[in-house]
Amino acid sequence: MPTNDYELQIQARRILDAIAFTPFEQCQPLSREFANIPARPGIYAIRHKTDGLLYIGKTKSLRGRFSGGHKAFLWAWLDKYSDEDVRIAMQLISYWGNPALLLELEAIILRATEPPYNVQIPSER
Repeated sequence: MPTNDYELQIQARRILDAIAFTPFEQCQPLSREFANIPARPGIYAIRHKTDGLLYIGKTKSLRGRFSGGHKAFLWAWLDKYSDEDVRIAMQLISYWGNPALLLELEAIILRATEPPYNVQIPSER
């Protein structure tokens, strides 16, 4: 678990690299049940095959977050993206017990990428 700003930046970069640069074919395709997505905490990205990162978020349960629906899927549909061209990249997080840490990790990643479907990008503290 990161203990200072420098370690937090390094951890955020590792997570961003994992969700942004995992080959698209290895990301999880959209489904109704999302059975292949673990019910574990994580940071995730909704990615388009050619347009890249569309949305980034964090959750206590990756599977639960998607099986209940997600606004990014609606926006992708409205933007006329094919469901075969939209997938989920994720990075499991083992220290969900520290919400402030996760908020800061998510904020660092959002500021670095500014995905189009994230309505609010937190400012630097």
